[in-house]
Amino acid sequence: MVTKPARMYTKISGPAYTRREFMGGVPYSKITNFVQGNQKRDFEIELRLIAKESCQIRHTALEAARVSVNRKMIEATGEAGYYLQIRPYPHQVIREHKMATGAGADRISSGMRAAFGRPVGTAARVKFGDIIMVARTTADKASVLREALHKAAIKLPTPCKIEVTKGKEIAGKIGL
Repeated sequence: MVTKPARMYTKISGPAYTRREFMGGVPYSKITNFVQGNQKRDFEIELRLIAKESCQIRHTALEAARVSVNRKMIEATGEAGYYLQIRPYPHQVIREHKMATGAGADRISSGMRAAFGRPVGTAARVKFGDIIMVARTTADKASVLREALHKAAIKLPTPCKIEVTKGKEIAGKIGL
């Protein structure tokens, strides 16, 4: 069955639904690595991707954003030229009531009666001002990193801002 649109799960409604031990068949998160790149080097520039609105971000959207930044930075700097960390972890279990579709489905389906739903994925709850990604690089690759974070922000369901937290004086000189 096709994945439903993100607008169905973006709004935060109701209490957290995170106790996996009571539910069966929760799919694993698609995020493979939460920390990538060179973790030991001290980089001059640090950029953060910050959420402007509260929302839920599906694990597939976080993984798409991570892959986007990772691919762009490996092209520009190689494995050792950057650091990337994904902050939120997708704990929230998303449920979906699968409806029968097609010809004659109205006679088979019982509509929304007792529609609790089955687990179909996970999401991370993010509040206003929460940090979604932290990325570090050298001063000469800072503009590439900013562009990579901008492309990652497009893949997320909330508007985001990119903030320079380390190396502001260097960033001001290079026009970030």
